[in-house]
Amino acid sequence: MEMLSLMKELENNAYPGRGIVIGRSADGKSAVTAYFIMGRSENSRNRIFTEEGEGIRTEAFDPAKLVDPSLIIYAPVRVLGNDTIVTNGDQTDTVYEGIKNGQTFEQALRTREFEPDAPNYTPRISGILHVENGLFRYSLSILKSDCGRPEQCLRYTFDYDNAAAGEGRFIHTYQGDGSPLPSFEGEPKRISVPDDIDTFTDQIWNSLNEDNKVSLFVRYIDIASGTYTTRIVNKNR
Repeated sequence: MEMLSLMKELENNAYPGRGIVIGRSADGKSAVTAYFIMGRSENSRNRIFTEEGEGIRTEAFDPAKLVDPSLIIYAPVRVLGNDTIVTNGDQTDTVYEGIKNGQTFEQALRTREFEPDAPNYTPRISGILHVENGLFRYSLSILKSDCGRPEQCLRYTFDYDNAAAGEGRFIHTYQGDGSPLPSFEGEPKRISVPDDIDTFTDQIWNSLNEDNKVSLFVRYIDIASGTYTTRIVNKNR
């Protein structure tokens, strides 16, 4: 699979929607993840990321303007032991509880499907990073409608063992802007991952469409120790 520039992928797509990146830093020392959200409506744009425990939560920037919290207020990131869970919806909690009760990442997500936001039927994208004893592996998932038909949910899981230094995978909800919004297709994209968290944060944020970007979360987890460094950027301040 061709190595792509994440920056170019974002610059050439005005509306990828929500996106998850997981990979390994170029020096091999860090497990890396990033999650961003975008919005076209006032309700979607009226959000910020805030820290909650070891994870984050979306909140309304102006509570008075919040219309429907059902699909926009959730915990995108939660941590359970050696697992960091990253998703674009409340399936974060589904994965968290499933793993806590002995299920796998894939088994937990079999209880969920795409979002009920006809006619878009936004895919649910999810990722999990497992860092333990100096080893790092990760998985990505997408739950999507069958070519916009809600009668069938397509479930795909991609597992990555022994993550290679300097590269990762990128998955997002939409192929681009449209009406209805076209769902992501194919395998997660292979992209390069730098060593420095601030460089990566700036590259992603500055490449997202200025009108549509809302918030960004980036985390670098030291594979040897399990300690982590986090960056959060909110357009609303």
